[in-house]
Amino acid sequence: MSKIQMSTPIVEMDGDEMTRILWKMIKDELILPYVDLKTEYYDLGLENRNKTNDQVTIDSANATLKYKVAVKCATITPNAQRVKEYNLSSMWKSPNGTIRAMLDGTVFRTPIIIKGINPCVSNWKKPITLARHAYGDVYKNAEMKIDGPGKAELVFTKPDGTEVRELIHEFTGPGIIQGIHNTISSITSFAYACFDYALSLKQDLWFATKDTISKKYDHTFKDIFEDIYENEYKEKFEKAGIKYFYTLIDDAVARVVKEEGGFIWACKNYDGDVMSDMVSSAFGSLSMMTSVLVSPKGVFEYEAAHGTIQRHYYRYLEGEEPKSNPVATIFAWSGALKKRGELDSNNELKEFGERLEKAVVKTIESGIMTADLSRICSIDGAKSVNTHDFFEAIKANM
Repeated sequence: MSKIQMSTPIVEMDGDEMTRILWKMIKDELILPYVDLKTEYYDLGLENRNKTNDQVTIDSANATLKYKVAVKCATITPNAQRVKEYNLSSMWKSPNGTIRAMLDGTVFRTPIIIKGINPCVSNWKKPITLARHAYGDVYKNAEMKIDGPGKAELVFTKPDGTEVRELIHEFTGPGIIQGIHNTISSITSFAYACFDYALSLKQDLWFATKDTISKKYDHTFKDIFEDIYENEYKEKFEKAGIKYFYTLIDDAVARVVKEEGGFIWACKNYDGDVMSDMVSSAFGSLSMMTSVLVSPKGVFEYEAAHGTIQRHYYRYLEGEEPKSNPVATIFAWSGALKKRGELDSNNELKEFGERLEKAVVKTIESGIMTADLSRICSIDGAKSVNTHDFFEAIKANM
């Protein structure tokens, strides 16, 4: 069988631990037999990030800006334990945070709906898409440990040397400080991406922050969204028969469990991180959530919404057969291939990505799945299989 050809490469960002193992399996078993795959490869594994002083992360983001489509494996964001485990020269920042900042986009995460995998929230009938702001907040923070009494201040120094100061806290003993920031341009891009995505899907858009407590930081997000909506999107939304509304993040959490789904929920960076994990778990599994970064520059980066599956990786190193659920990582690859096909007018490549996704869904709905899904499914005769056997079933359905 002749392989599907590609004219433009996809930027490939390899990652860490069990997802790195799954990454190679997906390429070898589900893509390379059918596609003459062209990628520009970057190893974002923690050892190589450390070896290159994290320059490889910056290079991969620049390549994505050049080629417009990327697919990324899950990566480790090191803490103190990881610094020791990997003998790192620095506690490197989140590669996702670095890439998202450089691409200036919004992350849209949507659960993969499977018949027989019923959400924990019984009235959820349609997918809920989390729109996560992809810049700033705790992911670009500055932190400091305080060893004793003293005064902590926010200080902004203008180009002419003028300073603006605001007291954070008068410490009487040890403590900690964290400084976060955002930019008007990034928040504005976030708002435009959310409104455009809602129009493309013809779905209602929610936006939620905590402006009652954060009267300047969060309130700025609220004001920017409101201004853009009223001046540029209100008429378009009304014509499309969809709604935009703002609510407090705690009210949104209370409301979302009473809805049936089928809407987009926009959140700030950290809120979106946490809420997307909650939504994906409630829909079935963290491994059943697609994630795509959409940039106003016309750039798309696809990845799984979950982490590196550390526990499974340690078991794998001890000789245990792979049993991890690869679905979200498969959909990252299929999403990138579909987008590459769309941008290059390569219908064969686009249709291959669609076929691959349908084969995965058909495999699960036929009762063949990994253990995390078999424990929560209502499919008669469901069979729990290891990752290799799951791939074999997908290939049979291809």
